[in-house]
Amino acid sequence: MIQATNPILSGFYPDPSICRVGEDFYLVNSSFSYFPGVPIWHSKNLADWKQIGNVLDRESQIPLGGCGHSAGIFAPTIRYCNGTYYMITTNVTGGGNFIVTADNPAGPWSEPYILGENAPGIDPSLFFDEDGTCYYVGTRPNPEGVRYNGDWEIWVQKLDLLTMKLIGEKPAVWKGALKDVIWPEGPHLYHIGEYYYLMIAEGGTGPNHAVTVARSKNVFGPFENNPNNPILTHRHLGKDYPIIFVGHGDLVDDNQGNWYMVMLASRKCEGYSGMGRETFLAKVTWEDEWPVVNPGIGKLEDVVELPFENQKSTQKRVQTLKEFSEKSYDVVMLRNADRSFYDTTQGILKLKYLPLTMKDLGSPAYLGLRQLDYNYEAVLDITVYNPSVSEETGLVILQSNEYHILLRVKKAEETADALVIQLVKCLRGKDNILSEVEHSQKKVDATTRITLRIKGHGQQADFCAFIENQEIPVLNNVDIHEMSTEVAGGFVGNTIGVYATSNGKLSENHVNVNDLSIYMPFQ
Repeated sequence: MIQATNPILSGFYPDPSICRVGEDFYLVNSSFSYFPGVPIWHSKNLADWKQIGNVLDRESQIPLGGCGHSAGIFAPTIRYCNGTYYMITTNVTGGGNFIVTADNPAGPWSEPYILGENAPGIDPSLFFDEDGTCYYVGTRPNPEGVRYNGDWEIWVQKLDLLTMKLIGEKPAVWKGALKDVIWPEGPHLYHIGEYYYLMIAEGGTGPNHAVTVARSKNVFGPFENNPNNPILTHRHLGKDYPIIFVGHGDLVDDNQGNWYMVMLASRKCEGYSGMGRETFLAKVTWEDEWPVVNPGIGKLEDVVELPFENQKSTQKRVQTLKEFSEKSYDVVMLRNADRSFYDTTQGILKLKYLPLTMKDLGSPAYLGLRQLDYNYEAVLDITVYNPSVSEETGLVILQSNEYHILLRVKKAEETADALVIQLVKCLRGKDNILSEVEHSQKKVDATTRITLRIKGHGQQADFCAFIENQEIPVLNNVDIHEMSTEVAGGFVGNTIGVYATSNGKLSENHVNVNDLSIYMPFQ
């Protein structure tokens, strides 16, 4: 036996979907406005996960032009059939629902098969029956007219795998467990024993999120509601319970006949959730031919006992850009970045100053890592080359273009040959300078090596800089709770990264990124 610690994927890894091929488990997550899209993971034991790539790693697969931080790629599903892996998802920014395929889950994955207007709605899933027939399972607005916000329904239709086209009837099969339910979504269909099971999320992906299930002996229904619905939720545990937003599950069995569910949830810290929705795991048993999640407990556990052999842990306690390359799968950019903004050909990461800022709904010069813990130390080591007044670079805690915190280096506007370190909190798109410290340079064309550091502790953080081995305190115990879902809204969690902007002007200058490392947890 081994133990899996929840969450099994810490940080902004929402909407998990899982499949098993032999003794191997594969899992994917939503990525929204970040590129590359849809991280894919591998595990042998459900406890230790290694990212093996990103499904959508080419701009041609994932047009994200102008999308908001919580738009873009929604709720992927991964499935396997007869030697081929399938990933289906929605690009709400452009293209709608589409499928990509691969012979190897690590990639490369195909160009998208766009399903078009015949596949309305979001959160698509695929189901392969025993005879090889493939079915599309989706969620769409009420065709008779949406009577209230979230008045949607689940529908099923055959998918021709040769043409990648939907064919035949496409009836609505379920609206969810509750009367006037809102947002029946994230549907998954399974054939277990003599029943087809339809498992969905409902109640919205916030405090009322829940997992519900229905069954039928026919793939097109009618589906019988489970009298014990919801089979998993935390909405009854109160607003102060530390694990919230539980829902959006996917079932998987192991090769020993045991069943499990992965799902999303958020961890609160001091009343706020800054890391977005994370991936959790629970055991599933069967009673009266219905799934029961964590029997006798009825909620998520901190630790899950699993009947697998122990493996070398792959859980990261340090994230880094030290050896950044195209295979640094956990490093993210925003939208469809022209990757010429960085250069590693000379063995060091050079970041160009681009005109776009972190407020713009474009692709600024930004390389980020997901925040994985509320207690961390982020250290950025850079070399700047006499930046102009318009050029700035530094560390950013990024929730969205309207909510972020910058620890930035700029040239002083009024003092010759001086740099200024500023701490800036952006709320609702408006900058608020919290602290400003000047440092004089020895000569105009000097290169300056600077270390910027953020120590996060709960919903507060300490900010400081080091220049020429001299510590420069910036500001301590800064309230950062606004970088949370509860304040900033949306579906994403925080990323922490390095950026460089020339604030609307063209620049030939660059900054050397000697290293960015994030250490967790920092006590």
